[in-house]
Amino acid sequence: MAASVYSFLLLFFSSCLHLSKSQPFLGVNYGLTADNLPPPSASAKLLQSTTFQKVRLYGSDPAVIKALANTGIEIVIGASNGDVPGLASDPGFARTWVETNVIPYYPASKIVLIAVGNEVTTFGDNTLMSQLLPAMKNVQSALEAASLGGGKIKVSTVHVMSVLAGSDPPSTAVFKPEHADILKGLLEFNSETGSPFAVNPYPFFAYQEDRRPETLAYCLFQTNPGRVDPNSNLKYMNMFDAQVDAVYSALNSMGFKDVEIMVAETGWPYKGDPEEAGATVENARAYNKNLIAHLKSGSGTPLMPGKVIETYLFALYDENLKPGKGSERAFGLFKPDLTMTYDIGLTKTTNNQSSMAPQSPTTRRLPPAAAPTGQTFPAPPQMILPSPVTPSDKNSGQTDVHNSTPRSASLAHICRSLSISASMLFVFVLYALIM
Repeated sequence: MAASVYSFLLLFFSSCLHLSKSQPFLGVNYGLTADNLPPPSASAKLLQSTTFQKVRLYGSDPAVIKALANTGIEIVIGASNGDVPGLASDPGFARTWVETNVIPYYPASKIVLIAVGNEVTTFGDNTLMSQLLPAMKNVQSALEAASLGGGKIKVSTVHVMSVLAGSDPPSTAVFKPEHADILKGLLEFNSETGSPFAVNPYPFFAYQEDRRPETLAYCLFQTNPGRVDPNSNLKYMNMFDAQVDAVYSALNSMGFKDVEIMVAETGWPYKGDPEEAGATVENARAYNKNLIAHLKSGSGTPLMPGKVIETYLFALYDENLKPGKGSERAFGLFKPDLTMTYDIGLTKTTNNQSSMAPQSPTTRRLPPAAAPTGQTFPAPPQMILPSPVTPSDKNSGQTDVHNSTPRSASLAHICRSLSISASMLFVFVLYALIM
């Protein structure tokens, strides 16, 4: 009896130690709009050397999917906006798409979600928006016909934060009226199939609209006065939580609060054009490192306490062929030679737990700026949500990650509350009592 109890305790605390080091909620975006990237095989080895357990692809490149086979890394693939009309109108096209992009690789390549289209609402194409739901349904039917339904591989799409309106404060956020009918249908699909509502919050773009030092600290998870939502009386200490809770409130307002939220993209550029305030290596390191620590704490958000949101960092590499401002080409965590752009404790050989001290913000290239035009900041301060612009791969459909359900939430919470030394002491004390 004593031996069996002792074995159980050792198993329990070894599981705690594993959970404390693993980060099953964390993924990374792997875009290919570049001409200088390492081969997929090298990227797969790089990913295996990190704590990332998920990767989101912008499309369904067969070389990348093959390279990720038998790694255990969960994969999100995408169907492009250009494929949406065909997927919507022709179930046979959807079956062919699945037979070409999924079946040859699954299950060795652990595909968990297909994102049909990317940021469709940003293009103002009402026809394309109306085709999104039937396209998703046809892909879902094709998966079921291939015995890959039932939650094995889920289907969703990726949204930008600009689908929200009236998002200040978070508790009163709603979807824009012009998108309400389309979003209701998509959310019904998410609810019925158990797929996530995927969204791209970027505090960096919110900071571009309000460049006060306290806002930078708020965006970077740094010490700041916090911002109180006067309706819920909840206090927010960082912009990420405010943005995610705004999405939750919008879902709730439409009657879909049980649909899981997935953060398909978030990140901070390490450089940019002169007018892009706060785009520095120091701030990029601070945002990503402090975000990971925040997620790892298991604290959740004020409206969703204790809920760990599945989150994909943007991005694995810079994409030097992307159009737009300089920041669009400066989100990479790694360089093409596979070295780190900056260290945020992602490698499995580093002590991730001891490297999570909050990072301080810097304000290089910060021009003199008052509050944004027409924007006032009464007490409590307002919650600023990001502009519609987000980094995206316009050549292929962006994909969203699968389910943002907390992984082993209760056990992980217990484990996080115990240090390793205290845990081992507890084991030996119990063993001595049993003996």
